[in-house]
Amino acid sequence: MQGGYEVYERFEIIGGIRYDLSPSPKFVHQKIIANLYLSLHNTCHQNGEILFAPMDVHFDEDNLAQPDLLFIANEHRGILRDGFVYGAPDLCAEVLSSSTGRKDKTVKKDMFQRFGVKEYWLIDPTYRTVDQFVLVDGQYQLAATLSESDVLTSPVLTCISIDLSAIFPPENAAEA
Repeated sequence: MQGGYEVYERFEIIGGIRYDLSPSPKFVHQKIIANLYLSLHNTCHQNGEILFAPMDVHFDEDNLAQPDLLFIANEHRGILRDGFVYGAPDLCAEVLSSSTGRKDKTVKKDMFQRFGVKEYWLIDPTYRTVDQFVLVDGQYQLAATLSESDVLTSPVLTCISIDLSAIFPPENAAEA
């Protein structure tokens, strides 16, 4: 306990290596995740569960992640057990930051691919783009790099249709 409140450690384990998840995300990161959640909820809430970090996703004893946002289709709800996720979500999304971007683009992407996450989005708040990776024959293929003027749809999750202009906050919000 610190200063009258309990402090929880946030971390991920990828390939048996522990990665600390501090500092906490900045305003723009959280705003993008909130907007993305709302957009997904508008089109997909009847098709599955939409969750956001912190939410542990257990792949195995050496691989535990906390994706910024994840989607589990109704037909895969069985991976939700005991209040956690045990297995591959259908979609994971990460908002890039200076402290996590490298890991999100490399080791985390490789882990999601290895465990069969069907779709992975890398959201870049600086360039206001989304790289959409889709699993094809066990390998991620870059399906699209989209800008805020595009609509993101999914070849895998047909309920998804997101106007990306609604995801990114005003550019001056970066200072908040």
